[in-house]
Amino acid sequence: MAKRKKKKIKKPPLQPDPVYNNLLVEKLTNKIMKHGKKSIARKIVYKAFEIIKEKTKRDPIEVFNQALEQVYPQMEVRPMRIGGATYQVPYEVKGSRKVHLALKWIIESARSKKGKPMAEKLAQELILASKGEGDAVKKKITVHKMAEANKAFAHFAK
Repeated sequence: MAKRKKKKIKKPPLQPDPVYNNLLVEKLTNKIMKHGKKSIARKIVYKAFEIIKEKTKRDPIEVFNQALEQVYPQMEVRPMRIGGATYQVPYEVKGSRKVHLALKWIIESARSKKGKPMAEKLAQELILASKGEGDAVKKKITVHKMAEANKAFAHFAK
């Protein structure tokens, strides 16, 4: 049976956010957004950036970019079924997937904390991640350890 070639997915171009004129901030806003309520998501992000500015006395974009650098994964594992057995095959993470995973992990770890408004939790997580600490960085380390442990199955990668 002949394999079909996958079509390249065309994504609509993303406009940078109005305040910081930064595409990554807009991506963060879109990931925080629930039920299409972008204005609420923007308020959360901008409030978090204000909190970062107050606590660290640094540019919030600088802290945000540093946090992303600390959380970007190099490797991840994907399950692959070979001869009746499912192996966790390590793959290198490329391009926009790195950004997607880093933002997802930061937001998940912020949401998992209880008892504070989302803006405060997000600010705290971004500050911790920029220092190389926090749950998002732990998640990255866990994923890297998993990839390292399954290095023996790397030859199955396509």
